[in-house]
Amino acid sequence: MEDELEDRVIEQTYVSFMKIVSRLTSSVPIDAPVSYLWKMVRLYLLRSEVVVCTLAFILFFMYLQTIELWSRALLSRLSHAMSPMTAVQRMKLMDGSDADKQSWELKASQSAVYAIKGRRMHMEDRFIINENINNTGVSLFAIFDGHGGDFAANYARDHLIQNLFNKIVELNDFKDGKITTTPPKESPDEPKPKEESSFSVERKTSFKKVGSVDDTSKKEITDPQLLAQLSRNRPIITREVRPSTQPIHNVQVPLSSYINKGKINYGKLMTDEVLSADRLLVAAAKKSMNVAGTTALIAIMEGNQLYVANVGDSRGVMCDSKGNAIPVSFDHKPQQVREQKRIEAAGGYIAFNGVWRVAGILATSRAMGDYPLKDKKFVIADPDILTFDVSDHKPMFVILASDGLWDTFTNEEAIKFVKERLDEPDFGAKSLTLQAYYRGSVDNITVLVINFLNKSLA
Repeated sequence: MEDELEDRVIEQTYVSFMKIVSRLTSSVPIDAPVSYLWKMVRLYLLRSEVVVCTLAFILFFMYLQTIELWSRALLSRLSHAMSPMTAVQRMKLMDGSDADKQSWELKASQSAVYAIKGRRMHMEDRFIINENINNTGVSLFAIFDGHGGDFAANYARDHLIQNLFNKIVELNDFKDGKITTTPPKESPDEPKPKEESSFSVERKTSFKKVGSVDDTSKKEITDPQLLAQLSRNRPIITREVRPSTQPIHNVQVPLSSYINKGKINYGKLMTDEVLSADRLLVAAAKKSMNVAGTTALIAIMEGNQLYVANVGDSRGVMCDSKGNAIPVSFDHKPQQVREQKRIEAAGGYIAFNGVWRVAGILATSRAMGDYPLKDKKFVIADPDILTFDVSDHKPMFVILASDGLWDTFTNEEAIKFVKERLDEPDFGAKSLTLQAYYRGSVDNITVLVINFLNKSLA
């Protein structure tokens, strides 16, 4: 009986509890939360001002998304163009026009050069490698770093180097008694038709010629700082500068004047040829009012003698047998005491515009071309000549490079870097060029390495 009573009590309790729950649930409508939310939406969210603001926000957000996508695409293109790894891959595209090229290289038996356009819009560096000219035992190397366009660098490469090449051959023949008189010398503006022989081959393996002298009116000045400064200083710099109406010809110099005790005076030869080429370059530039200029770093090697002529701020450095860095040229900078005095004596001035510049325009105090500054004698083309007896230094190698390298490397750093890579196919020239790019050089970069180890250039 007790068990039945307990079961009935539990049953009644359960039934009573369920009745109470049923009454509570039936008294609250199921759709109450939905109704409440809809009421709130109607009262606050569907008001006209709220709808308009919401649509405006959505449209603005979509606009930002579109701008972000466009910006990412633009940045992707820029990074593709500017990132070092991608640039190196693009530099391998050696086919196509010079304008499309990113790099140039040339390898000879004991020298190599590697050049890149880098972060500049146009390539204005030029180079020359010519080992053992016509079996004379004389080798010729050169770096030209153009500015304000490539006209001056092209002119120097094509005409100055051609004249030096011809003179070296003539002087060696004269010294050996093969010729006794100086043949007539044509003006570089009227080159001989088909008498370039081995030099023409060498020129083809270097930079291709972008344009002839007659093209200069189509050349475009690309340096915005140079353009802006020339525009601001035009009343001062270009006053009384007029295209020359009289032709300028090279002064005939007897071959015998370059021979001293049976040896060729290469210092005098390079000085005369640089100044002669500069006079002709300035005359050609005036015809089209082309203000381009170029540095010139020229090295001639004969036997144990190394002769280096420098105009501007391209630079050469030698690594001796102990691994020391020995300068073979010194930069011509406006702030140097000697250069500043010369500029001020000519009525010019130097001003700081990122770096010290002649008349606030040119960052080097010596150059070929640059006729607006040349006519005022603010800039000159007189080269400094240094001579080295390599048997005294027993060098491992020599680096010749445009200032795109020296903007990011000291002499000692460049020597150490190449010394560790001299066994590479191009004697470390390519590695050094690309490393300068990685370090942030914003200029064209050209590096030429002459390897002296275990071999003779003759």
